[in-house]
Amino acid sequence: MSQNNCGCHGSKGGPMPEVTFSTFILSLASSALVQLGEVPNPETGRVEQDLLLARHNIDVLEMLRQKTERCLEEQERRLLESILYELRMKYVIKCGPDCEKKTAESSAG
Repeated sequence: MSQNNCGCHGSKGGPMPEVTFSTFILSLASSALVQLGEVPNPETGRVEQDLLLARHNIDVLEMLRQKTERCLEEQERRLLESILYELRMKYVIKCGPDCEKKTAESSAG
């Protein structure tokens, strides 16, 4: 296996970041931002919105917060809480007063 095919570099050729709890949380948050339509999809370059998937990622982050609340370092806890707050606010702004209805419409698609 050549070094180029070993899996240690990303699709753009740069090294992959070290896997830590913080980088994992940031990865999930980045996906949620793409699904909220806040940033372009890195694969297509287009701004897309999928509120159902965004809600799912926010729920996964909340589950991780609950499951790890007694194990996290202070910096990790603050990072997770601030990310959850920001994503929830963006989600509510996107959904508006008909949040559940818009999420259902997004899934019907």
